[in-house]
Amino acid sequence: MKAAGKLTLLAIMLLTSVSFAQEIEPPQPAEVSLLQSRKLVDAPTAGLLPRGSFDVDMRIYPGGGVTTIMDIGITHRLMIGISYGGEHVISERKPDWYPDMEFAVKLRLLHETYLLPAVAVGYDGQGNGPYDDSLKRYAYKAKGFYGVMSKSYLMAAEIPLGLHGGINYSLEDKDEDRDITIFLGCDVRLSQSLGVSAEYDLATNDDKKGNLYGKGYGYLNAGIQWFFSNNLQMEFDFKNILNNKKDVYSLDREFRLVYFESF
Repeated sequence: MKAAGKLTLLAIMLLTSVSFAQEIEPPQPAEVSLLQSRKLVDAPTAGLLPRGSFDVDMRIYPGGGVTTIMDIGITHRLMIGISYGGEHVISERKPDWYPDMEFAVKLRLLHETYLLPAVAVGYDGQGNGPYDDSLKRYAYKAKGFYGVMSKSYLMAAEIPLGLHGGINYSLEDKDEDRDITIFLGCDVRLSQSLGVSAEYDLATNDDKKGNLYGKGYGYLNAGIQWFFSNNLQMEFDFKNILNNKKDVYSLDREFRLVYFESF
């Protein structure tokens, strides 16, 4: 998707959210101080950044690739982001930068209640892994347009559990695989400083016969998070657990660093 089209989409979503911007923020329980998860490994959730805050999410993937994402909480319903990166950034080779800066927007339609999940829609143009110039896609396709639901629970010993599920349509379709796909996931905050997450993407948009990438098993990913402080999160992710990528016979291992701040 060209940059002009992404900017047009972003403007439309921003205008759509104007009607929500003057609402009073929903009350939050005083004892809840943990940030909502905005993304599991690659899958989005209905979680948002608080209004007047931002985070910087840096991912380091195999081959010395680096992707940096900045998200900003505009209102209690709207979050926007930009991202950029490239391959061989951390190596002796010359960096091979992605062709475009990517954009993201997430709009929450419904806040979570005791009975009902939070519901959000959005667009995310940032895929993951190396970029294939011939097919105009990332190794792990960008989610593109998506809708997602998230519901929180408390397990035994007051351990927070989040369940998430959604559908998406990626615009990376030069491989002739244009199917809508489904993703599911969960995250558990085991303690103040430790959390885990897991997700499964059916990847029905990455299983076409003759495709250079998906083999039809879907992508199963998991992550271990260390919350070093209220502002800093470190994560180690294991991706492609089902060995769904052709000509790849091991896990993708990624390191992720997230810094959060208010302004």
